[in-house]
Amino acid sequence: MDTLLLMVVCGGGYLIAYHTYGRFLAKKIFKLNKDAPVPSVELQDGIDYVPTRKGIIFGHHYTSIAGTGPIVGPAIGIIWGWLPAILWVTLGCIFMGAVHDFGALVVSMRNEGKSISEVAAKYINSRVRFVFFAVVFLSLLIVIAIFGVVIAAVFTRFPESVLPVWLEIPIAIALGWAVYKRSANVTLSTIVAVVTMYVTVGLGAYIESVRPGLFSLPEFSWLPATGLWTIILLIYAWIASTLPVTTLLQPRDYINAWQLFIAMALLVCGIVAASLAGNLPLAAPAINISLPADTPPIWPFMFVVIACGAISGFHSLVASGTSPKQVAKEPDSLFVGYGSMLLEGTLAVLVIICVAAGIAMAYETGDGQILSGFDAWQHHYSSWAGAKGLEAKLASFVTGAANIINTLHMPKIVGTAIMGVFVASFAGTTLDTSVRIQRYVVSELAGDLRIPFLTNRWAATSFAVLTAAALAFATGADGTGAMKLWPLFGTANQLLAALALLVITLYLRRRGGLKFVVTAVPCVIMLVITNWAMVKNEMIFLGEKNWLLVTIGAGIFALALWMTVEALMAFGKLKA
Repeated sequence: MDTLLLMVVCGGGYLIAYHTYGRFLAKKIFKLNKDAPVPSVELQDGIDYVPTRKGIIFGHHYTSIAGTGPIVGPAIGIIWGWLPAILWVTLGCIFMGAVHDFGALVVSMRNEGKSISEVAAKYINSRVRFVFFAVVFLSLLIVIAIFGVVIAAVFTRFPESVLPVWLEIPIAIALGWAVYKRSANVTLSTIVAVVTMYVTVGLGAYIESVRPGLFSLPEFSWLPATGLWTIILLIYAWIASTLPVTTLLQPRDYINAWQLFIAMALLVCGIVAASLAGNLPLAAPAINISLPADTPPIWPFMFVVIACGAISGFHSLVASGTSPKQVAKEPDSLFVGYGSMLLEGTLAVLVIICVAAGIAMAYETGDGQILSGFDAWQHHYSSWAGAKGLEAKLASFVTGAANIINTLHMPKIVGTAIMGVFVASFAGTTLDTSVRIQRYVVSELAGDLRIPFLTNRWAATSFAVLTAAALAFATGADGTGAMKLWPLFGTANQLLAALALLVITLYLRRRGGLKFVVTAVPCVIMLVITNWAMVKNEMIFLGEKNWLLVTIGAGIFALALWMTVEALMAFGKLKA
């Protein structure tokens, strides 16, 4: 019953927060106006700027910010215990993450849907545009370069997901055509698209069961499967990111949102059924005092490891990238910005339950032994290196989720297929959304620097994809080059959140009064935690004599310090 109570309290807290703190932010802080001009209408071009129904843009925005983040972060962070993970996910999400996302969306909408780096130039000074651009470009470069490997790992671990993930593309194109070209009923079209998608999930599971390995890519002596997947996925991302947003990106994300709603509903029902039957106790310790020897300290690293679900700088890129160009009127931004982050927090809570309790129902070790209870949890989290490995993160969630869904008398192979496709689809969403946002960032900077060639969407997208490919293949044909920089991503991502909050704080300060306090407090907290983590990481990199990470990490730290000083100077001038 403890598990059920945990889910109800956290879910109820998010619901209350939306109708109290969220509405307070909308009415008193940002003063949303349904008659205010918005970029999707004022700059409508049918490609990027498209006014969109609130429900559809919510689905697109939610799946864009989520990706696999709220799965992998909590699946690692629980190594310090379920209680600190839950507290950070709930309180951090309500008072920091959702405020960050909502604020970035509103500020971007009131500045022609421009990126947070362009907005920073307006509210601080033109110099910080290049500082922000450097941090944003590096963060997106790592994400794009590495997610080919991430998706390749998902396809390898769950081969039944390959067919439905690729068939989701024509389903999404058909949905977009039906809704926007034929004015079809949205509800009916959604039902048809989602049912068809789940038919492909069943088909993928069936084919894999009768013809195992059919969807595995061949290995070449000069090009491993991961490298080939990376090339294929980058080509797909280039195509998806240059098409009009309503052709593929938006309808695909919308379908993925419904996929998530169904997966979450199955998990909620499974948690209720298992808890009432007394089969779902929390096996993970509330606070883990017996940490593996190689585990870093909870302060400050848990707040960097668990990003999505609490607060993530990547969200500010989406909230000032694709979404503000599609929100049809200002009041919709409360549901899209604040509401989607609370839903991501809900997903993070369910992930924590899956890895804290679900994994303990039945866990198969590498030698075929079946463990349960605390023994199962402890085996999986016996070392920091094992817990933070990509395959381990995905396996712990999918195993726990499949166990929970199995209490609804659904075959475990079906539950595993549903969760595998869910993870792979969200990883793909992160990839193509990141490429599109990188295109916006490159185009905006090219416009400022008067480089007309790179303002073209095909040229800017090519630049984004080719630079990511160069990083991915920098260390060999396996496409894992971005792994060299991956240890920097966590702190860079959270630093981006702090800097975005800094920009929003300056925006609110210019509007007068003490409105800026709601973002200034989270901003200070994130600046302290992130810079603390960056210094600790630099010490680790120095000890390992990893001069590449030492150099780049020091550069990011210096840029962040520079922008913070510039922002404080701007804040002081406003006060004067």
